[in-house]
Amino acid sequence: MTIDPGTLDRRIRIERRIVSQEAVYGTGGTSWDLHAEVWAQVRDVLPSRAERLDDNISILRRPARIRMRYRDDVTSDMRVKINGRTMRIVAGPAELGRREGIELMVEEVSTDGESA
Repeated sequence: MTIDPGTLDRRIRIERRIVSQEAVYGTGGTSWDLHAEVWAQVRDVLPSRAERLDDNISILRRPARIRMRYRDDVTSDMRVKINGRTMRIVAGPAELGRREGIELMVEEVSTDGESA
């Protein structure tokens, strides 16, 4: 399987979690730092949004499939930002072909239906 460069039409941002600890009081914090910006193919898994009710709170999940050129430095504990949407990686990265590309399944989870 070869990835056609013409299908990599979206610029995405891959971010990694940074956990820090304050030296004096020992309190910690979490932030996200840029890991890479790459061209990718992004396809929504469903043509429409899927909603479900969870503990009387409406939760919106917007799954998508992302394909990009092969990288060995992307892990499942990272996140992806696509046009203002923050997506968590729920499956992958899976190798496509013989190190020709990788595929991620990502999902935006929101309680208000608009943003993560």
